[in-house]
Amino acid sequence: MLDNDRLYRFLIEHTNVRGEMVHLNATWKAVLERSDYPDNVRSVLGEAMAACALLAATIKFEGSLILQIRGDGPLHLMVVQATAEGTMRGIARWNAEVPDHGLSNIFGKGQMVMTIEPPDGDPYQGIIALQGEHLKDAIEAYFLQSEQLNTKLWLASNQESCAGFLLQQMPREITHEEDEDEDAWTRTVHLASTITNEELLGLDVTDVLHRLFHEEDVRLFEPEPVSFRCNCSRERIETMLMSIGETEVRQILEEQGKIEVDCEFCNAHYEYDLIDVETLFNDTSTPAPSTRH
Repeated sequence: MLDNDRLYRFLIEHTNVRGEMVHLNATWKAVLERSDYPDNVRSVLGEAMAACALLAATIKFEGSLILQIRGDGPLHLMVVQATAEGTMRGIARWNAEVPDHGLSNIFGKGQMVMTIEPPDGDPYQGIIALQGEHLKDAIEAYFLQSEQLNTKLWLASNQESCAGFLLQQMPREITHEEDEDEDAWTRTVHLASTITNEELLGLDVTDVLHRLFHEEDVRLFEPEPVSFRCNCSRERIETMLMSIGETEVRQILEEQGKIEVDCEFCNAHYEYDLIDVETLFNDTSTPAPSTRH
């Protein structure tokens, strides 16, 4: 069976090459259930979901990693988030027909932003101009420019699933290999480049690794589950309303009769009436239940 909603890490033994593979099935369908994306938007968002899962697994962090692209083209916003707990969510926004190829055609002139948000403290953010023909090209350029790490990705998506495969050349000070294979990076990238989208989407990790690296010594680690989850809550909405300020919140309430907030990621709907607002600003020590929508 295909390794749906699982992320695998692997090492090519006695080399400086590590890798990952992810299949998203139920996670991807949960994203698609929340918005009716055109085919070309869905295709790019699926690749971004797989890429974000892979990128989050390359680093040790607490909190979340956010991949965001903003541009002035037809697909003007795409945001995908992966957390250290293996949960994901994603959205895309478009305002015109989206072409089927070329990042500059799809996003226009844009930027790619990688943000690591820790539970506490300030986020770390890296920004580069969007470049290349495909999403994978932009991400590879980001790692080379911002992290000085050779990274290669293969991404694929359709209406049922999305998948990704990553290779990364580890710094020599991490591997500590005395007899390191100098040609390993070039060789493994060449072998991995033979994989097709159909194989990436349709084969499980053991079949892919055997197909690509049957002459290599590969160490495969236990899988990590991935799932869809949105971290919106009534408590978070209340924190946002309090940051706006009582005067402005009461003005909105007076003009509209109630305050409505919709989560763009999961379509959860939150409403606040006069009693809710009075409670919020006069008894902040007892927040409303976070499960109420």
